[in-house]
Amino acid sequence: MSIAFVPTAIENASSAMKSGKLTATVFVFAMCAFAQTNMPTFKVDTKSALVWDSDSPGIASSIIWDPLTGREIHRLRFGEVEVSSLVGYERVSWNAAGKLLNYRTTITNNTDSELSVQYGGAAVDGHTALPLWVALKNKGFKKRDRTKIWEMSKMHCFNTGFSSKENFFSADNLSKVFTIRPNTSLTISSVTMDPRRSSTLCSVDGCHLTGTIRYYITVNNRDYVFVWPGKSVIYCGE
Repeated sequence: MSIAFVPTAIENASSAMKSGKLTATVFVFAMCAFAQTNMPTFKVDTKSALVWDSDSPGIASSIIWDPLTGREIHRLRFGEVEVSSLVGYERVSWNAAGKLLNYRTTITNNTDSELSVQYGGAAVDGHTALPLWVALKNKGFKKRDRTKIWEMSKMHCFNTGFSSKENFFSADNLSKVFTIRPNTSLTISSVTMDPRRSSTLCSVDGCHLTGTIRYYITVNNRDYVFVWPGKSVIYCGE
């Protein structure tokens, strides 16, 4: 699967909302299935984007702390819909320098109607962070596909419960739509590979990610964009 994403659109959305001048800038990304040749294009107008930590009427942006783990949670509220975000990372393996970025998003529906939730996109320091094809196990898939699948059972962030194994977005089915009934909530996970060759900074106080991660999810055709400084990203590996 290949995805073309314009990460600067998120930054443009943020500045546009802060200045009160919503432009016709769009998020543009395309996707195609592994066995398909068609490449449908999706466009999202910045007028529908809600950016975390922006100054815009009707949007409540905040940081809350998990009382049990002390984790930092970014929360966006618009009307009766609340979306909260956590981002964690782990090593690809002990023999590889790459990092996996785990996105955990909880959508709370306090309305009287159902909500539809779709995958949005992610970028790290202006570089596209492509979603991975994830599954509980690679058994049952065609032999040629097994090498492309990332097994949740082998990813520490899923095994510790940081990321949800029940509801997730995967690169082989990014058009999937989750439905949230009134007065209920749902937690959805997704995983990308950090596109940078070097992404951590270590000192006597430990290691943390550098740069800035931007991730967005689409709820009822409205994009909830979360901005995460590297230091705020949780290490959920071993």
